[in-house]
Formats: sequence, structure tokens, C-alpha cells
Amino acid sequence: MSEPEKPNEADVEEYDEEPRNPFDNPYFLPILIAGFAAWCGWDGFISDTFRDSPGKLWFNRIAFLVLGAIAGWLGAKARRDSTAAPPGPE
Repeated sequence: MSEPEKPNEADVEEYDEEPRNPFDNPYFLPILIAGFAAWCGWDGFISDTFRDSPGKLWFNRIAFLVLGAIAGWLGAKARRDSTAAPPGPE
């Protein structure tokens, strides 16, 4: 058997950092929480599913407000972090 050929150095891509994971995106968590807030808002204000169950109705309404505020705060933080100038060499 012969040895496998080594790739040419010019053909190999070099990364300054390791490749990023999609879950490392700063907007991932705010979008996820905003989705949960939208779901709670739908169940709490628009849908008639929990009309006969006031405990679940109020839970969804309060969760909509709390999760919406958290998603807004995390979204603003992600935008501030992503638009900040990257640290330069010292």
C-alpha cells in the first residue's frame, strides 16, 4: 500500500480562530427567548385555548411580558457587542 498524499499547503485553508459554532451567534438566545415570548403572548392574549383556565391564562400573559423584556435586553446587548470595535493588538 502506498502512503496517502499530503495536501498542498496552498490548498489548505488556515483559520485565525477555530471555526464558529452556530450556537455561538450572539443573537441566538434573544431570538429563542423572543420565540417563547411570542408563543406565550399568543396563548395569553389571542388564542381562546385557556379561556376557562385563568391560572394558565395569567401565567402566559406574565411570561410574555417577562420573556419579552429579557429578549429585548439580550438583543440590545448582542447588538452592542456585535457593533463594538474588536480589540486591536496591544
